[in-house]
Amino acid sequence: MTVTRGLEGIVATTSSISSIIDDTLTYAGYNIDDLAVNASFEEVIYLLWHRRLPNEVELQELTLQLANNMALPKEVLAHFKMYDIKNVHPMAALRSAISLLGLYDDEAEVMETSANYRKAIRLQAKIPAVVTAFSRIRKGLEPVSPRKDLSFAANFLYMLSGKEPSPVEIEAFNKALVLHADHELNASTFTARVCVATLSDVYSGVTAAIGALKGPLHGGANEAVMKMLTEIGSLENVEPYITNKLDNKEKIMGFGHRVYRNGDPRAKHLKEMSKKLTALTGQSEYYEMSVKVEELVTAKKPLPPNVDFYSASVYHSLGIDHDLFTPIFAVSRTSGWLAHILEQYENNRLIRPRAEYTGPGMQTYVPINER
Repeated sequence: MTVTRGLEGIVATTSSISSIIDDTLTYAGYNIDDLAVNASFEEVIYLLWHRRLPNEVELQELTLQLANNMALPKEVLAHFKMYDIKNVHPMAALRSAISLLGLYDDEAEVMETSANYRKAIRLQAKIPAVVTAFSRIRKGLEPVSPRKDLSFAANFLYMLSGKEPSPVEIEAFNKALVLHADHELNASTFTARVCVATLSDVYSGVTAAIGALKGPLHGGANEAVMKMLTEIGSLENVEPYITNKLDNKEKIMGFGHRVYRNGDPRAKHLKEMSKKLTALTGQSEYYEMSVKVEELVTAKKPLPPNVDFYSASVYHSLGIDHDLFTPIFAVSRTSGWLAHILEQYENNRLIRPRAEYTGPGMQTYVPINER
């Protein structure tokens, strides 16, 4: 057997959902640059699940289905109030809440194709409500009910703050959702496919994916970037801070990506939104610090920023708590996870790799009184 640690370069399956070829990311053949500029997140959800863009009627139907299924069961809201919520990480709360939602879905164990699609609608609709409800409850506030006249992106921001967001805020958040929606066979997506390949249910697949995303090497990078910017504090402190990190060979979060050689194609869109939003909210220093960090790091290492780097200042400018950055990643990536789960069911084979054994050779059992 040939061992490839981390499965790097190993092709584990076929998929028609997204591709990364020559540093170009596409969703069902559509370039991410095209989608980031033109598409709504609802259109991207439909594209990932059906491999084509919806017509007007189909988009209206999906948008209505999402709006109609966004409200949470009262039991989930009550669950948030049962534990020491201020000391619970939002990703742990999200993981538990998605699993809990399966208990209140009459079709949770129904494995028919149509039932799985209906569950996908319900899960995609409810995950923003889970994140926003948790955020408000831990602050002693009541959850805000979704509005059927708002888009998916606008509803998230509205349920989070209780205020209708501005067009620029909606544009920025919609763009972030589009850019994070899918990314081929990343760690959390692979986890979801491994889980449902056993013919486990959709809720188990998404819960497993959230567990993988929770790790700082996958979904936590943008939160770490914001922590770094907060520690730097001012533009004058950027150079000594980064120089010290580089001299000590410490990792700078938000740079480099295993599957891109010449830079993450998604980063430039969030860099643009960071510039626009930080200026609008009077926090341009975060954009300026980010640009200076990028200049210093890329001058020393061939590691361009990835999608996480500028998403940090975008989310901060939207008034979002820093520990909600990864749950927001999950809100978007659920669309991709569900696309992969549905695709796995269509042509399933149990995913069961092997491991090269490196332990001791053949041994003989010795009774305990002789050891």
